[in-house]
Amino acid sequence: MKNQSKIVVLNRIARIRRIVQSDTQKIRMKLLKNLEEIFNLASGIARGEIKYQTVDGQPVKITLKQREKWARVAAYVAQIINSLAKGFDEREIDIMLEEAERLIREAGSLAEEEDKGNTGAAEAARTRT
Repeated sequence: MKNQSKIVVLNRIARIRRIVQSDTQKIRMKLLKNLEEIFNLASGIARGEIKYQTVDGQPVKITLKQREKWARVAAYVAQIINSLAKGFDEREIDIMLEEAERLIREAGSLAEEEDKGNTGAAEAARTRT
């Protein structure tokens, strides 16, 4: 490879690295912003700032057990934020986001189960009277 060709190729590689670094930084910042919003919502629920959630269009009071689940979600999202702040490994972040989704579904499904249990008890009480 001639010196001129070598310089052109090295310059292009340097340019690609700058683009990748810039794009990675933009992606990281967007992810951090979205994760911060999720953390704030989850920790707000855990602290009792949000007292009701909607299940099947009806407001349902958030129980202590649900708040504990949301505290786990907030703690896990904080771990993701710390990991993302240290570095950007797309596969690792994807795995962590899947786990966060699972925890959120678990916290949400608990509300639905408890609401169905409360509805069933209320209906049973009505039929007895």
